[in-house]
Amino acid sequence: MTDLSADLRVRHPGFTLEVSHVFPGQGITALFGPSGCGKSTLLRVVAGFERGATGRVAFGEEIWLDGRRFLPPHRRGVGYVFQDARLFPHLSVRGNLDYAHGRAAARAARYSYGDVLDALDLGPLLARRVTDLSGGETQRVAIGRTLLARPRLLLMDEPLAALDTRRKGAIMPYIRRLPEVFGVPVIYVTHALEEVTQLCDRIVALSEGRIVAAGGVAETLERLDLAEVQGRFEAGAILTGRIVAQDRALHLSRVDLGGVQVEVPQIALAKGAQVRLRVRARDVALALERPRGLSMRNCLEARLMSITPEPATAFAEVLLDVAGQHLRARITRAAVADLGLAGGQAVLALIKAVSFDRQALPRDRSADAGPP
Repeated sequence: MTDLSADLRVRHPGFTLEVSHVFPGQGITALFGPSGCGKSTLLRVVAGFERGATGRVAFGEEIWLDGRRFLPPHRRGVGYVFQDARLFPHLSVRGNLDYAHGRAAARAARYSYGDVLDALDLGPLLARRVTDLSGGETQRVAIGRTLLARPRLLLMDEPLAALDTRRKGAIMPYIRRLPEVFGVPVIYVTHALEEVTQLCDRIVALSEGRIVAAGGVAETLERLDLAEVQGRFEAGAILTGRIVAQDRALHLSRVDLGGVQVEVPQIALAKGAQVRLRVRARDVALALERPRGLSMRNCLEARLMSITPEPATAFAEVLLDVAGQHLRARITRAAVADLGLAGGQAVLALIKAVSFDRQALPRDRSADAGPP
């Protein structure tokens, strides 16, 4: 495992990126934040595309950038997947893949041409023209071509931004397996929380050119002080569980969270599959007694951990413990007062089945009928 260490600065008119961080040499790390916060600029510095960067960048013991040295991009062994794929339009899929494979044939790799075809299901596409591919197929080919260049580090700059929800759900399982199958760490730029939730092992959150948080995905996204980075509309928490039942007649999946079960719109995965479910704080209601005659499908026993009033608003953020996992609720201060809520109190968390953010999870094909 080779870590990437970066202590760097980039100055542009009206904007400065200043980052000091060590990126682990395994798994997928998300670079997350709003547009213009410096995510893509940081990726470009790592790749060697920003000649104006200062500081130090090193991959293990190998110095890529310091006061005396600037290693050019072609010598860093970095693979870069762009949002727009950048395939050669005059070549077939096979031609694009062969081009990268031929140029990197002398480099050592733990995987073969066939391994890339198999892992990304590219075999049926080999004879196709790249102009005839769907958006998801195009990105799979772009990833395959990048892998055939034998990178030591894979950088992905919003590769799913141009895809609709259905195609995102189709391609994300391929991306999720890349570190395990090919032994290459991934730094993944996105501003989409559903991609962070389903793909990434850790997150580095940026705001205005600075790192404001870093750590595991679940614990980082539940932090109240990151509401502005996430957007208050999207702020929430992640619950991890396993699918224990599928009700195909009602198109529901039942997920066990460690002793507590929830119902969600059907996820097209087998029983026993592990899933991450993101729940927005605004979609969680609280009760002191189990309600009757209510359409909400999920009523979870919880312990109230903390209440944090939002300054100069009518709202408060409530942090809950549900079966050892954390859940957030955004309710009014008036509700806090009326219910007499306090830390340590036992409450019920009410969540509509449709509230679970499952945009990037596989869905039944019947639910995807219609034009792409």
